[in-house]
Formats: sequence, C-alpha cells, structure tokens
Amino acid sequence: MNPFPSHRRIPPVRRFRPHAGRFRWEEVPLRTYKPEANSFRGVTRQVLFDAADGLPVQVRYFEIVPGGFSSLERHEHPHAVVILRGRGRVLIGTEIHAVAPFDLVHVPPMTWHQLRAGAEPLGFLCLVAHDRDRPQYPTPDELAALRARPDVAAFLQP
Repeated sequence: MNPFPSHRRIPPVRRFRPHAGRFRWEEVPLRTYKPEANSFRGVTRQVLFDAADGLPVQVRYFEIVPGGFSSLERHEHPHAVVILRGRGRVLIGTEIHAVAPFDLVHVPPMTWHQLRAGAEPLGFLCLVAHDRDRPQYPTPDELAALRARPDVAAFLQP
C-alpha cells in the first residue's frame, strides 16, 4: 500500500516555460515564500512535486531576486539543493560558500542556513521530506553568536 496516495491527477509532463526572465512550469502556481515578511527579501517558490503526487518528498523551485535572500533558519530535517541559475552565496553553519549553476548544496539537520543572490536571480531546486518540521529562527543570543564571526556578520547584513 502506498503511504502517499495521490489525491489529485497531475499531468505526466508539465512543461518548463520561462516567463519574464523567471523560471516557470505549466500548471505550477507561483507561491509566496513565507508569511514572515521581515525574514527574507525577494523570494518566490513553486512546488514542483509533493506527496499529493505519490512521492514522500517535496521538490520546490525557489528564485531569489538580485540582492535578495532567504530566511536565516534551521530545521530538524536535511535539505538537498541544486543551483539551476545565477550565482550567489550560501551560509551553512558558520561557513560561507559561493554557489553557481549545477552546484549541489547539502544542509545537515539543525544547521543554520541562508542563501543570498548576487547580481542576477538565483534559482535553485530544494528537495526535502514531505513530512517535516517547521523552520526555527535564531534567538537574539543565537544571532549574536553567529555575528561574533566577522565574515558571518558581513554576510548577514541585508
């Protein structure tokens, strides 16, 4: 028995259709990144595959506008990220890495992470388990500990 039964009929192929310089797929709605408007800047998301499609995972496409950034957060679950377009930087724990198309990024559980776009849109796929915990945001003390490193403090500046 499939523990993730399909509750909707999805087409076998959903075509990729770039739109106004952004990545889009047919019949895949563009969604708000998160309800917390002060924790990120210029991020959209599309859920490409979900448990409703009979998969125990969620595959999402995020796009960050030039100069934008995702939330600084951590989770109990890991993330697998594939950069598809643009260049930027990613904070994983207390390490900052440059990223470019086709780079693979692994975010271990309970590790602070944030992605920042450079001078062009940064687009990436993110694979996570469908059933997962909600994001945790740093407390003032945790944020101060991260900012104690000058390179991380500079990265975290909007």
